Amino acid sequence: MGKLTHPEFISLLIAMGTMLLGARLAAELARLLRMPVVTGEILIGILLGPSIFGLAYPQTFANLFPLYGSVGIALDGITKISAVLLLFVSGMEVQMQLVLKQRKAAFSTSLLGIVFPFAVGAYLAWFFPEKFAASYHDKLLFSLFMGTAMAISALPVIARTLMDLNLFRTRLGMIILASAMFDDLIGWLIFSLIISIMGKGKDPNIIWLEISIILGYGIFMLSIGKKLIDKSLPWIQKKFAWPGGILSLSLVACFYSAAFTESLGIHAVLGAFIAGIAVGDSVKLNERAREIIHQFVTNIFAPLFFVSIGLKVNFVDNFSASVTGWVLLIAYVGKMSGATLGARIGGFKWNEALAVGAGMNARGAMEIILGTLALQAGLIQETLFVSLVIMALVTSLTSGPLIKLFLGRSGFEGLVSPPGKG
Repeated sequence: MGKLTHPEFISLLIAMGTMLLGARLAAELARLLRMPVVTGEILIGILLGPSIFGLAYPQTFANLFPLYGSVGIALDGITKISAVLLLFVSGMEVQMQLVLKQRKAAFSTSLLGIVFPFAVGAYLAWFFPEKFAASYHDKLLFSLFMGTAMAISALPVIARTLMDLNLFRTRLGMIILASAMFDDLIGWLIFSLIISIMGKGKDPNIIWLEISIILGYGIFMLSIGKKLIDKSLPWIQKKFAWPGGILSLSLVACFYSAAFTESLGIHAVLGAFIAGIAVGDSVKLNERAREIIHQFVTNIFAPLFFVSIGLKVNFVDNFSASVTGWVLLIAYVGKMSGATLGARIGGFKWNEALAVGAGMNARGAMEIILGTLALQAGLIQETLFVSLVIMALVTSLTSGPLIKLFLGRSGFEGLVSPPGKG
């Protein structure tokens, strides 16, 4: 049975230490510049990867970050676990009560906010695949992926942007959050279905079986599963060591749920996402416990995942201005037009509706995770992946400024009524 040799183990430790150190320094710099932390983590990965450091010092790069062999396999496993944990934490940010409370305005906003960009992305990918440097085995799956990639939002980035603008607890902020939660839930369901049916042909029975399993498991976890969690959390938090008990058992739920969906041929991240919703939406979960889980994942595993993106892909050789331009155009036009129209139908003024569209346009970490999984599955090529990462960063950086632009100096007045009123 193979195992890491002494030099390989040392190499793995140095690689992980370098990744975490670089990510922390880059994250602190990003915070000083008032940029999303994930931006700094990805940029340091590009700096340390084959795009820059690897180009200047190829042998040193190969020794420091072995992408093949036992060390490469170990790093790959760690980054995959990181993606699972990231989706678990993202799921914990979804508050189903908030979605239901804001259901009227959130429904039209989220519906059009996902239908418009999905339709535009899927249509162009189907009829003009050359615009995306596409190389695929299944045109339908590629089109569905592009639609999903254009429709998904990024809850962590959106929440942070609203907090920075002091809009988090306003009606406008609550609508943006509720709509983004619904969009992400639908988007991950669609993407998991795409991944699960790859290589299985187009047998309608298999497709409908996958859909039934996904929906059935989601309904079970968010109803019966959530009730079981609600009943067990107080006992766990009282009887088990603090905070180790709740932290370890939450991750047990995450890993078991991820393993279950993965065993069914549905990607593990969906199981983690659903488990995160069930755990995070519980009113019995201690807020300190929630924060500890969040900090544990976002400061250890998230940096490893985002830095690894730059280590695996050459962003210089695979950059295409035309593909990136098309991706950015579709992202902004599709998402902002759909969400804006939905918010307008939901009762917002035009400038407020535009601000909602700008808020939901932030893609961030969720887009990058989606693109990474699609690249690993062979659904997209590196050129399109690079463009998707750039789009995620650009939309995240411009979301806040666009909200302020559309609202204007006096736009924040009148937006401070309690959520659900006005």
